[in-house]
Amino acid sequence: MAFVDKARIQVQAGNGGKGCESHYQDKYTRYPLPNGGDGGRGGNVVFVADRNLHTLLDYRFKQHYVGERGGHASSNNKTGKRGDDCILRVPVGTILWDFDTDLLIRDLNVHGDTVIVAKGGDGGRGNNHNRTVLPPKEGEVKTIRLELKIIADVGLVGFPNAGKSTLICAVSKVKSKIASYHFTTKAPILGIVEDEDDPDKNFVMADLPGLIEGAHEGKGLGHQFLKHAERTKILVHVIDMSGSEGRDPVDDYYQICEELDLYSEDLSQKHRILVANKMDLPDSKKNLTRFKRKVTKDILSISAKDKEGLDKLLATIRLLL
Repeated sequence: MAFVDKARIQVQAGNGGKGCESHYQDKYTRYPLPNGGDGGRGGNVVFVADRNLHTLLDYRFKQHYVGERGGHASSNNKTGKRGDDCILRVPVGTILWDFDTDLLIRDLNVHGDTVIVAKGGDGGRGNNHNRTVLPPKEGEVKTIRLELKIIADVGLVGFPNAGKSTLICAVSKVKSKIASYHFTTKAPILGIVEDEDDPDKNFVMADLPGLIEGAHEGKGLGHQFLKHAERTKILVHVIDMSGSEGRDPVDDYYQICEELDLYSEDLSQKHRILVANKMDLPDSKKNLTRFKRKVTKDILSISAKDKEGLDKLLATIRLLL
């Protein structure tokens, strides 16, 4: 399934049903009595957060949604049927914006969160109220911008080919694409890291697209990556300590930190775990010694490929969650 994290749609709530103009008269009444009922209210357009959904793909193929019109009234004071709501289900973590005003409507970040984005029109008034029939009202029409920010406990950050995909595959059952070229991960991938002894210690890890210099300005995968990192509780900063891509691990560290800090204050304050990956490759130990001398931060050494050092990494993550 393709991962789509933004869409724009138009919604229209249902129009109200027509009120009825009717009169009743029998042999016991001298003058006709008004007995026209009211029209039914139109259906609303409602968004609901659903944890079983993971993409906004459906909203790329269909952009127009309409609530049901209210039923027309009839005589004998009978009210028209209320129109059914148009229920739109979206992944947990979806943010709804009014496209025309750019105002936030709701951040649906909990399963079952519900919000009415367009209200159905009132039904027309029948003549049983004041002998005059009033026309129904139309339902609201809005253009909605949807933006999905995935919600995960842990986000893997780092340059392309740092080994993030290999790491998430090693600690979860997810099968992420792994290759020796940049941007093999083009969309966030979620994996559940399980604890066999205590299910309460399970957590969700997100493999996020690799950063490059200028990502905070939208270069490379830019904002497509960084906006998802905002939702995570902890960032695991994965560094290719072998320098196999021709980059300096120290420079890599400072560059990623700068991109995170420049994007938002929230990211700059988020707790980070430093991980030295690819310790099975030549030059890794030498580079790690130099790294520790220049960067006075705690760092965990692992080899995601050989699954070495992962137990300590997972234990550190669980202590912080």
